[in-house]
Amino acid sequence: MTLAFQPLVDMKSRRVIGFEALARWTHEGEAISPGEFVPIAEDSGLILPLGRLVIYKAAATLAEWDKRLGREMPVGISVNVSPIQLARDDVVTVVQTALEQHRMAGRRMIIEVTESSVVGNPDTADAILRALTELDVRIAMDDFGTGYSNIASLQRLPIHTLKIDRSLVAGIDTSADSLAIVRTIQRLAEALGLRTTAEGIETETVAQQIAAIGCDVGQGYLFSRPLDPDAAFDAWNRGQGR
Repeated sequence: MTLAFQPLVDMKSRRVIGFEALARWTHEGEAISPGEFVPIAEDSGLILPLGRLVIYKAAATLAEWDKRLGREMPVGISVNVSPIQLARDDVVTVVQTALEQHRMAGRRMIIEVTESSVVGNPDTADAILRALTELDVRIAMDDFGTGYSNIASLQRLPIHTLKIDRSLVAGIDTSADSLAIVRTIQRLAEALGLRTTAEGIETETVAQQIAAIGCDVGQGYLFSRPLDPDAAFDAWNRGQGR
């Protein structure tokens, strides 16, 4: 089990400002899709050790990048936490241990949760997310626009970023409805003082529309596919000369 890192790009400067850590599994030389192994891990309970592994490896990779650079690398690492992991594991202690082990500031880690994670048990989710923010960790709500959240929950929960789902982003150049929804999410985020990340940007046309709408950060194959740790570091390093 390894990690791949997909760049998060500032939509104004087009510079890499962070990475999303993604679990990758190769078995006997064959890459197994996360869509195949993650549901099995959730059903079997192995999502807990897998989730911990991703958090620990992400922090270790960022620490290694700092060492290579000779100073703190000005990027953050986003890590997905599944609904089962949020409900059953001590996520706060896992994150705190990872940060302390690598002497890393909490502001450099972003924990991504889905809407379903917080809707099912909002009080527990609220307590966990607030404990994470006490570590200065940032919280992003993943796949926003496709689930069950309402404005009241966004006001109550300590969310810093809304990640606009790729199914909405990919269609903004061909669907007036998708464009209207993305614009509405952006306005909502601005009204609540939240940042936005648009997922699934694959064409320059979509990127330009996303930037015009006002989204802060973009992510997708237009900028880069997920990269191994060395390639991710090099991608960031090359972009600093712009």
